[in-house]
Amino acid sequence: MKQKTKEYTGDDTDRLGAFKAAAALQHTTPERALAGMLAKHIVSLYDMCFDDSAGYGMSTWDEKITDSLNYLFLLKAIVKEGHTNQPD
Repeated sequence: MKQKTKEYTGDDTDRLGAFKAAAALQHTTPERALAGMLAKHIVSLYDMCFDDSAGYGMSTWDEKITDSLNYLFLLKAIVKEGHTNQPD
């Protein structure tokens, strides 16, 4: 995740800023904006799993799976940030 931080956040200290900006553009919540971005990665993985004609290298699998996991970790952070004043 550290590798892509600069690429996606620039100089913004809020690592969730891109999702908040996307949410504002789409008039939705950061969770929903992130879910839309995550869907692209999940569809790609799904396509890879059902593509009988292509063999994917381990580096491709690693990248797609890692990207998906990172989006899930970021979703957890967004949800946690939105619920900081609520009981568990």
